[in-house]
Amino acid sequence: MGTRVDLGLKGKVALVAASSKGLGKASALALAREGARVTVCARTEADLHAAAGQIRDETGAEVLAIPADLNSADGIRTVVLATAERFGGVDILVNNSGGPQRGKFAEFTDADWREAFEVVTLNFVRFVREVLPYMRARQWGRIVGIQSMSVKQPVDGIDMSNGLRPGVAGLMKALTPDLAKDGITINLVLPGMFLTSRIIAGAGRSPEEDRALQEQLAPVAATVPLGRLGDPMELGNLVAFLASEQASYITGAVYQVDGGLIRSNI
Repeated sequence: MGTRVDLGLKGKVALVAASSKGLGKASALALAREGARVTVCARTEADLHAAAGQIRDETGAEVLAIPADLNSADGIRTVVLATAERFGGVDILVNNSGGPQRGKFAEFTDADWREAFEVVTLNFVRFVREVLPYMRARQWGRIVGIQSMSVKQPVDGIDMSNGLRPGVAGLMKALTPDLAKDGITINLVLPGMFLTSRIIAGAGRSPEEDRALQEQLAPVAATVPLGRLGDPMELGNLVAFLASEQASYITGAVYQVDGGLIRSNI
């Protein structure tokens, strides 16, 4: 049996955005398993408290659940302040957010683009801006942004994401040297196709329903070189590693977690 690697996260304070379901929840769970104290936040209160309860039950970690509108500056500020008041600061930020509307360029108005900028770019900007004072004060911090395949290659049918997501990667690279001076790393992860909480087989379904679901997903899975959709914990575990002491020499990097789906050379 191998020796478990200590990620050095025991007692660290992690704030995970949009964490009531899916990849955000998996990231919060992975961090809690490593001993971090975790804030989870999202708009839907019932889902949020259910997620927080599950994480507490599975890990024994301290979990703070804050319902908030993360598309607003006030909502983000509220979550960060509540985390600092409860835990004394913020060591780790996992920035996660919903995506903009699906669709083609010709379908969108100026108002659609402004809303998409708020959801994708300003969400990242606001969260980073709010947590940096706490990280700079401790001369230690980890920022991990969950973004999209469209950072590396355009994805058909999501033209607003194709236009905005690469800009977040550019901002991340621009911030890297200044943050490094204060012991803060910043990296992005790009998810491919994942089995989120809405479609995980076996979640309260009959065997017949499971088989039907697998048949429905088979054409999608066939487009992935590894031949399957990802488990959210596969991304969550990478997030926990990038937030750890073990990843102290990794910053300004972009990691794809996609089963080989992204075809970009870099």
